[in-house]
Amino acid sequence: MKRNFLPIACIVFLLSCCFSCKRTTSNNQTTVIEDTFIRGADLSYLPEIEQYNTNFYDANGAKNDMLSILQQAGVNTVRIRLWVNPATASSSLTEVTAFSKKVQQKNMKVLLTIHYSDDWADPGKQITPTAWNNLPISALTDTVYNYTKRVLQAIEPQYVQIGNEVNSGMLWPLGRIQNNSNFLQLLKAGIRASREVNANAKIVMHYAGISGSEWFFNLMQTNAVDYDVMGISYYPNWHGKSIDSLVIGMKALNSLTGKPIMVAETSYPFTFGYNDNTNNVVGQANQITPAYPPTPAGQLQFMQAIRNAITNTPKGIGFCYWGAEWVAYKGSTATNGSAWENQALFDFSNKALPVLEAFKK
Repeated sequence: MKRNFLPIACIVFLLSCCFSCKRTTSNNQTTVIEDTFIRGADLSYLPEIEQYNTNFYDANGAKNDMLSILQQAGVNTVRIRLWVNPATASSSLTEVTAFSKKVQQKNMKVLLTIHYSDDWADPGKQITPTAWNNLPISALTDTVYNYTKRVLQAIEPQYVQIGNEVNSGMLWPLGRIQNNSNFLQLLKAGIRASREVNANAKIVMHYAGISGSEWFFNLMQTNAVDYDVMGISYYPNWHGKSIDSLVIGMKALNSLTGKPIMVAETSYPFTFGYNDNTNNVVGQANQITPAYPPTPAGQLQFMQAIRNAITNTPKGIGFCYWGAEWVAYKGSTATNGSAWENQALFDFSNKALPVLEAFKK
């Protein structure tokens, strides 16, 4: 009898650790174990896409709304970007507040990405909002603090990024990374506001790529920046073709800080074709990893490899797919349409692709 005890114990342990599984106690009370591994998708364009009455279909060809399709496929977190005063309603506080509530009503978590800009913020561009121009560093710090408080009083995310891909700082020119003291002051102001408004929200510090990341997160550590999760962007086109190198880099960061880590942005093409007249960001063989062809199967294999890389990293807590929703919703002739439709999670007929297999629990 003792010989059979170890396998049974292992099975019981594995079942008890599964995500979102139900467990019945001796009192016949059912408890639900929280689904903590992030299987996320950035859907920031979805509110705008839905205004075009775009139809979407699940893997079986049944029409449904995108959020439902993704939620049923296993996506449990939606990443949403926020701009300060954008030129249109897209990514505005009003739109993001409403969209966040819609996401949470489907029992999905929100990862809010505060860009602290009126437009895209990334390593090559961290433009101060027009309304905040010409403020001295003290006033800009107060503005970041007050703005962040206002945002998080309207939206209650489970995860919040203070800045987006802040490799080179934020709120240029005052907050450039070269101005360490200014950058850290602005960063800490946003973090302090987040902690005060929503102490339960996990703060993600987001860096694009592996190169230079140890220096960056060491800067965070030596200056006592208060955050919870390291977020890394990984695109083969910009950050190297080797997923093994990604794993090595993530393990080094984990050893450095001891904090959880996630791939906050990644994506991969299922084709090099076009579905509108807008140039795509990725469309050549030298931009992808040779082991994974630009096919639906190759896209799935790439994302399975990303997921495996995270699960093989100590304290790896998940991933988020960028541009998941960015289909050619403006039509085939649009020259200002999608630059990402060949990397979305839906094909050119807006049908869910096999890649969603990588999002299963």
